[in-house]
Amino acid sequence: MHILNLLQNTRGCLSFEVFPPKKADNFSTVEAAALEIAALRPAFMSVTYGAGGATDSFTLALARSIQQGCGVPALAHMTCCGVPRAEIGQRLTDMRAAGIENILALRGDLPQGYVSAPGAFRYAAELVREIKAYGGFCVGAACYPEGHTECRSAAQDRLYLKEKVDAGVDFLATQMFFDNGLLYKFLYQIRALGIAIPVIPGVMPVTNGAQIERICKLSGTSLPARFRAILDKYGASPAAMHQAGILYACEQIVDLLAAGIPAVHVYSMNKPAVAAAIRSNLRDIL
Repeated sequence: MHILNLLQNTRGCLSFEVFPPKKADNFSTVEAAALEIAALRPAFMSVTYGAGGATDSFTLALARSIQQGCGVPALAHMTCCGVPRAEIGQRLTDMRAAGIENILALRGDLPQGYVSAPGAFRYAAELVREIKAYGGFCVGAACYPEGHTECRSAAQDRLYLKEKVDAGVDFLATQMFFDNGLLYKFLYQIRALGIAIPVIPGVMPVTNGAQIERICKLSGTSLPARFRAILDKYGASPAAMHQAGILYACEQIVDLLAAGIPAVHVYSMNKPAVAAAIRSNLRDIL
């Protein structure tokens, strides 16, 4: 089922993201965690993609397992940076054969010293157009409420986003954020540009205080004072931080749904216990 159709659920819906292993030896462990999350019956699940296609076959295999094994629609990530055009076509053919109907089209991280090959895609908008020309897929793209770290300004980043949407994107999924006010401001700004397609906010439950500073530095995500107070108070206690991080994420989700957001995407970090706790806390809401 196309994700765009799932977003018509007026009650709202919840989805989870998982990432594939880097090595074949770890696939069964990751698959077991993903299927445990899928058993929670989210609206859909996304499967990430390694830089430069490093986990290409694992992404597809995990997405297929989720969809065929649990009946949960899979959203497979696809990056284009450094990938020959002919290979993009083969990947789309493989996804079609596996029954995958939803793709999150991404540029991908630029490898150090990267030099684009002649004729290769450089931007996500080019990948979106290629997927749309292939036909049959529901296409999502990423957006950044606080702006992309490589862009000179958030305003310029929104103009690049408009280019992606005009290329044929069906829905958007945001990078994580910890202040819902940033998301609401961002929505106002992109609607003013004529971007009217659905936006799925991304929420990350922070259960490990030691990792979040590094993650935020890499992604350009800010930490509001309220969240920093939680880290200061509970960051040194794994059990307390686990509980506080899940509760904070649930508060974000409840507020988003109450504001009329059609869906929320949770970056579960392959942790079934985290996904289950969030699902349980929202059992009477979703």
